[in-house]
Amino acid sequence: MMLSKGNQSTIPTFVLLGFSEYPDLQIPLFLVFLSIYTVTAVGNLGMIIIKINPKCHSIMFFFLSHLSFVDFCFSTTVTPKLVENLIVEDRTISFSGCILQFCFACIFGVTETFMLAAMAYDRFVAVCNPLLYTTSMSQKLCALLVAGSYSWGIVCSLTVAYFLLALSYCESTIINNFICDHSVIVSIACSDPYISQMLCFIIAIFNEVSSLMIIMTSYILIFITIFRMPSATGPQKTFSTCASHLTAITIFHGTILLLFCIPNPQTSWLMVKVASVFYTVVIPC
Repeated sequence: MMLSKGNQSTIPTFVLLGFSEYPDLQIPLFLVFLSIYTVTAVGNLGMIIIKINPKCHSIMFFFLSHLSFVDFCFSTTVTPKLVENLIVEDRTISFSGCILQFCFACIFGVTETFMLAAMAYDRFVAVCNPLLYTTSMSQKLCALLVAGSYSWGIVCSLTVAYFLLALSYCESTIINNFICDHSVIVSIACSDPYISQMLCFIIAIFNEVSSLMIIMTSYILIFITIFRMPSATGPQKTFSTCASHLTAITIFHGTILLLFCIPNPQTSWLMVKVASVFYTVVIPC
Protein backbone atom coordinates (compact mmCIF):
# COMPACT_ATOMS: atom_id res chain seq x y z
CA MET A 1 0.00 0.00 0.00
CA MET A 2 1.21 3.51 -0.76
CA LEU A 3 0.72 7.02 0.51
CA SER A 4 0.73 9.34 -2.46
CA LYS A 5 -0.63 12.71 -3.41
CA GLY A 6 -3.66 11.15 -5.01
CA ASN A 7 -4.29 8.31 -2.56
CA GLN A 8 -3.86 8.93 1.15
CA SER A 9 -6.12 6.15 2.47
CA THR A 10 -3.22 4.31 4.11
CA ILE A 11 -0.91 6.11 6.51
CA PRO A 12 2.58 4.58 6.72
CA THR A 13 4.29 3.83 10.02
CA PHE A 14 8.01 4.49 10.35
CA VAL A 15 10.41 2.66 12.66
CA LEU A 16 13.41 4.62 13.94
CA LEU A 17 16.20 2.07 14.39
CA GLY A 18 18.46 4.57 16.13
CA PHE A 19 21.33 2.70 17.81
CA SER A 20 19.39 -0.56 18.27
CA GLU A 21 22.14 -2.54 16.51
CA TYR A 22 24.27 -1.96 19.63
CA PRO A 23 22.14 -3.53 22.42
CA ASP A 24 24.93 -3.42 25.01
CA LEU A 25 25.23 0.34 24.58
CA GLN A 26 21.55 1.19 25.01
CA ILE A 27 21.69 2.05 28.73
CA PRO A 28 25.06 3.90 28.58
CA LEU A 29 23.84 5.91 25.58
CA PHE A 30 20.57 6.62 27.38
CA LEU A 31 22.45 8.05 30.36
CA VAL A 32 24.82 10.06 28.16
CA PHE A 33 22.11 11.60 25.97
CA LEU A 34 19.83 12.26 28.94
CA SER A 35 22.67 14.05 30.74
CA ILE A 36 23.50 16.10 27.65
CA TYR A 37 19.85 17.07 27.18
CA THR A 38 19.55 18.07 30.85
CA VAL A 39 22.61 20.32 30.57
CA THR A 40 21.28 21.71 27.28
CA ALA A 41 17.86 22.53 28.75
CA VAL A 42 19.19 24.04 31.97
CA GLY A 43 21.97 26.00 30.24
CA ASN A 44 19.91 27.45 27.41
CA LEU A 45 16.85 28.20 29.52
CA GLY A 46 19.18 29.80 32.06
CA MET A 47 20.58 32.06 29.35
CA ILE A 48 17.06 33.10 28.35
CA ILE A 49 16.19 33.88 31.98
CA ILE A 50 19.41 35.88 32.41
CA LYS A 51 18.28 38.07 29.49
CA ILE A 52 15.43 39.31 31.74
CA ASN A 53 18.03 40.94 34.01
CA PRO A 54 18.20 44.69 33.16
CA LYS A 55 22.01 44.49 33.25
CA CYS A 56 21.91 41.99 30.36
CA HIS A 57 19.96 44.03 27.83
CA SER A 58 22.98 44.43 25.57
CA ILE A 59 22.98 43.44 21.90
CA MET A 60 25.23 40.47 22.62
CA PHE A 61 22.73 39.02 25.11
CA PHE A 62 19.89 39.70 22.66
CA PHE A 63 21.51 37.38 20.10
CA LEU A 64 22.61 34.87 22.75
CA SER A 65 19.10 34.58 24.20
CA HIS A 66 17.62 33.85 20.76
CA LEU A 67 20.43 31.40 19.97
CA SER A 68 19.74 29.67 23.30
CA PHE A 69 16.02 29.48 22.48
CA VAL A 70 16.78 27.97 19.05
CA ASP A 71 19.23 25.46 20.55
CA PHE A 72 16.75 24.43 23.25
CA CYS A 73 13.95 23.94 20.70
CA PHE A 74 16.29 22.12 18.29
CA SER A 75 17.43 19.73 21.00
CA THR A 76 13.88 19.22 22.30
CA THR A 77 12.70 18.31 18.81
CA VAL A 78 15.20 15.45 18.54
CA THR A 79 16.69 14.30 21.86
CA PRO A 80 13.59 13.19 23.84
CA LYS A 81 12.58 10.76 21.05
CA LEU A 82 16.18 9.56 20.81
CA VAL A 83 16.32 8.93 24.57
CA GLU A 84 12.92 7.21 24.56
CA ASN A 85 13.91 4.82 21.76
CA LEU A 86 16.95 3.69 23.74
CA ILE A 87 14.80 2.15 26.51
CA VAL A 88 11.61 1.02 24.73
CA GLU A 89 11.09 -1.81 22.27
CA ASP A 90 8.45 0.01 20.23
CA ARG A 91 10.45 2.50 18.14
CA THR A 92 7.64 3.42 15.75
CA ILE A 93 6.78 6.98 14.81
CA SER A 94 3.72 8.06 12.86
CA PHE A 95 4.01 9.60 9.42
CA SER A 96 2.72 12.96 10.68
CA GLY A 97 5.08 12.78 13.68
CA CYS A 98 8.04 12.08 11.40
CA ILE A 99 7.21 14.97 9.07
CA LEU A 100 6.63 17.32 12.01
CA GLN A 101 9.96 16.36 13.55
CA PHE A 102 11.69 17.05 10.25
CA CYS A 103 9.90 20.40 9.85
CA PHE A 104 10.82 21.68 13.31
CA ALA A 105 14.40 20.37 13.04
CA CYS A 106 14.73 22.11 9.67
CA ILE A 107 13.29 25.37 11.00
CA PHE A 108 15.63 25.54 13.98
CA GLY A 109 18.63 24.20 12.03
CA VAL A 110 18.33 26.84 9.29
CA THR A 111 17.56 29.54 11.87
CA GLU A 112 20.70 28.67 13.81
CA THR A 113 22.76 28.80 10.60
CA PHE A 114 21.86 32.42 9.97
CA MET A 115 21.76 33.34 13.65
CA LEU A 116 25.43 32.39 13.88
CA ALA A 117 26.10 34.48 10.77
CA ALA A 118 24.29 37.46 12.32
CA MET A 119 26.39 37.07 15.47
CA ALA A 120 29.56 37.02 13.35
CA TYR A 121 28.49 40.31 11.77
CA ASP A 122 27.77 41.67 15.25
CA ARG A 123 31.30 40.73 16.38
CA PHE A 124 32.73 42.36 13.25
CA VAL A 125 31.00 45.67 13.99
CA ALA A 126 31.99 45.50 17.68
CA VAL A 127 35.69 44.89 16.92
CA CYS A 128 36.20 46.90 13.74
CA ASN A 129 33.88 49.86 14.45
CA PRO A 130 33.56 50.03 18.25
CA LEU A 131 32.75 53.77 18.31
CA LEU A 132 29.83 53.27 15.89
CA TYR A 133 28.70 49.95 17.38
CA THR A 134 25.57 51.23 19.14
CA THR A 135 24.51 53.20 16.08
CA SER A 136 25.29 50.50 13.52
CA MET A 137 23.72 47.64 15.49
CA SER A 138 20.43 49.36 16.25
CA GLN A 139 17.57 47.51 17.91
CA LYS A 140 15.64 47.59 14.64
CA LEU A 141 18.49 46.00 12.67
CA CYS A 142 19.04 43.32 15.32
CA ALA A 143 15.31 42.52 15.35
CA LEU A 144 15.31 42.28 11.54
CA LEU A 145 18.32 39.94 11.54
CA VAL A 146 16.69 37.63 14.08
CA ALA A 147 13.25 37.77 12.46
CA GLY A 148 14.80 37.11 9.06
CA SER A 149 16.57 34.01 10.40
CA TYR A 150 13.34 32.59 11.81
CA SER A 151 11.34 33.48 8.69
CA TRP A 152 13.81 31.91 6.28
CA GLY A 153 13.94 28.77 8.41
CA ILE A 154 10.14 28.46 8.20
CA VAL A 155 10.15 29.05 4.42
CA CYS A 156 12.83 26.39 3.83
CA SER A 157 11.08 23.88 6.09
CA LEU A 158 7.62 24.26 4.54
CA THR A 159 8.99 24.19 0.99
CA VAL A 160 10.96 20.96 1.46
CA ALA A 161 8.15 19.37 3.50
CA TYR A 162 5.66 20.03 0.70
CA PHE A 163 7.73 18.00 -1.76
CA LEU A 164 8.22 15.24 0.84
CA LEU A 165 4.44 14.97 1.21
CA ALA A 166 4.12 14.59 -2.57
CA LEU A 167 6.14 11.34 -2.47
CA SER A 168 4.76 7.83 -2.02
CA TYR A 169 5.79 5.66 0.92
CA CYS A 170 5.37 2.01 1.83
CA GLU A 171 2.89 1.12 4.58
CA SER A 172 5.58 0.13 7.06
CA THR A 173 9.06 1.52 6.60
CA ILE A 174 12.30 1.27 8.58
CA ILE A 175 14.41 4.41 9.06
CA ASN A 176 18.03 3.58 9.82
CA ASN A 177 18.57 6.64 11.99
CA PHE A 178 17.33 8.24 15.21
CA ILE A 179 15.91 11.32 13.50
CA CYS A 180 13.54 11.89 10.59
CA ASP A 181 16.12 13.65 8.46
CA HIS A 182 15.49 14.49 4.81
CA SER A 183 18.08 12.04 3.50
CA VAL A 184 16.61 9.07 5.36
CA ILE A 185 13.01 9.98 4.52
CA VAL A 186 13.64 10.14 0.77
CA SER A 187 15.72 6.93 0.95
CA ILE A 188 12.59 4.98 1.94
CA ALA A 189 10.26 6.64 -0.56
CA CYS A 190 8.64 4.31 -3.09
CA SER A 191 8.42 7.04 -5.75
CA ASP A 192 11.23 8.98 -7.44
CA PRO A 193 12.59 11.53 -4.93
CA TYR A 194 14.82 13.34 -7.46
CA ILE A 195 12.97 16.68 -7.34
CA SER A 196 12.84 16.67 -3.53
CA GLN A 197 16.52 15.77 -3.28
CA MET A 198 17.60 18.45 -5.75
CA LEU A 199 15.48 21.10 -4.02
CA CYS A 200 16.91 20.20 -0.61
CA PHE A 201 20.43 20.18 -2.06
CA ILE A 202 20.01 23.63 -3.65
CA ILE A 203 18.55 25.13 -0.46
CA ALA A 204 21.29 23.56 1.68
CA ILE A 205 24.06 24.79 -0.63
CA PHE A 206 22.59 28.30 -0.68
CA ASN A 207 22.30 28.37 3.12
CA GLU A 208 25.83 27.06 3.67
CA VAL A 209 27.54 29.27 1.08
CA SER A 210 25.72 32.49 2.01
CA SER A 211 26.11 32.05 5.78
CA LEU A 212 29.75 30.95 5.54
CA MET A 213 30.57 33.92 3.29
CA ILE A 214 29.17 36.29 5.93
CA ILE A 215 31.04 34.49 8.72
CA MET A 216 34.36 34.22 6.87
CA THR A 217 34.28 37.82 5.65
CA SER A 218 33.46 39.07 9.14
CA TYR A 219 36.25 37.10 10.82
CA ILE A 220 38.85 37.90 8.17
CA LEU A 221 38.21 41.61 8.82
CA ILE A 222 38.23 40.93 12.58
CA PHE A 223 41.62 39.19 12.39
CA ILE A 224 43.06 42.00 10.28
CA THR A 225 41.90 44.51 12.89
CA ILE A 226 43.28 42.38 15.74
CA PHE A 227 46.72 42.11 14.17
CA ARG A 228 46.83 45.90 13.83
CA MET A 229 46.16 46.44 17.54
CA PRO A 230 49.23 47.95 19.26
CA SER A 231 48.84 46.40 22.72
CA ALA A 232 49.06 42.71 23.61
CA THR A 233 45.97 42.70 25.85
CA GLY A 234 43.67 43.94 23.09
CA PRO A 235 44.02 40.93 20.79
CA GLN A 236 43.82 38.51 23.73
CA LYS A 237 40.57 40.04 24.97
CA THR A 238 39.07 40.04 21.47
CA PHE A 239 40.02 36.40 20.87
CA SER A 240 38.41 35.41 24.18
CA THR A 241 35.10 37.04 23.20
CA CYS A 242 35.06 35.29 19.81
CA ALA A 243 36.36 31.86 20.89
CA SER A 244 33.04 30.28 21.92
CA HIS A 245 31.31 31.60 18.81
CA LEU A 246 34.07 30.25 16.55
CA THR A 247 33.90 26.87 18.31
CA ALA A 248 30.15 26.63 17.74
CA ILE A 249 30.57 27.62 14.09
CA THR A 250 33.35 25.08 13.51
CA ILE A 251 31.40 22.16 14.99
CA PHE A 252 28.08 23.15 13.41
CA HIS A 253 29.26 23.82 9.86
CA GLY A 254 32.00 21.18 10.01
CA THR A 255 29.40 18.50 10.79
CA ILE A 256 27.05 19.65 8.05
CA LEU A 257 29.87 19.70 5.48
CA LEU A 258 30.92 16.23 6.64
CA LEU A 259 27.42 14.92 5.96
CA PHE A 260 27.55 16.38 2.46
CA CYS A 261 30.92 14.74 1.84
CA ILE A 262 29.68 11.23 2.66
CA PRO A 263 29.60 9.64 -0.82
CA ASN A 264 26.97 6.96 -0.22
CA PRO A 265 24.82 7.26 2.92
CA GLN A 266 23.36 3.80 2.25
CA THR A 267 26.70 2.26 3.24
CA SER A 268 27.72 4.89 5.82
CA TRP A 269 24.76 5.00 8.20
CA LEU A 270 26.95 4.84 11.30
CA MET A 271 28.88 7.92 10.16
CA VAL A 272 25.59 9.67 9.36
CA LYS A 273 24.25 8.88 12.84
CA VAL A 274 27.40 10.06 14.61
CA ALA A 275 27.47 13.28 12.58
CA SER A 276 23.75 13.81 13.24
CA VAL A 277 24.35 13.42 16.99
CA PHE A 278 26.88 16.26 16.84
CA TYR A 279 24.67 18.83 15.17
CA THR A 280 21.38 17.87 16.85
CA VAL A 281 22.52 16.93 20.38
CA VAL A 282 26.07 18.14 21.07
CA ILE A 283 26.02 21.61 19.50
CA PRO A 284 22.94 22.84 21.43
CA CYS A 285 24.76 21.77 24.61
